[in-house]
Amino acid sequence: QVQLVESGGGFVQAGGSLRLSCAASGSIFSINAMGWYRQAPGKQRELVARITNGGKTNYADSVKGRFTISRDNAVNTVYLQMNSLKPEDTAIYVCNAAIITTTMYTYDYWGQGTQVTVSS
Repeated sequence: QVQLVESGGGFVQAGGSLRLSCAASGSIFSINAMGWYRQAPGKQRELVARITNGGKTNYADSVKGRFTISRDNAVNTVYLQMNSLKPEDTAIYVCNAAIITTTMYTYDYWGQGTQVTVSS
């Protein structure tokens, strides 16, 4: 059994910052890529940022220069530092991880999501 637990969402004014965390726990052998997606009301889920286990990152064009993804492999946690937030960043942010379990199967796991609301 593997779980992804997110924290750090909330309400912030435009221009503010938030830091999201997502901790993976359970029957984990290793973790490949980890990432953050978001879904705003009436819109499709979109990739925000992704980081490989080697530290290579990629970002959605809309967040480049404002968001930074990082990970701490020692504690199986991925972070998303969000600066200069805009009202259009308002969404449910969901953590994703490609995890190799102790039974040596690779699965895509998702967190439960955390709400980020940015007021203008």
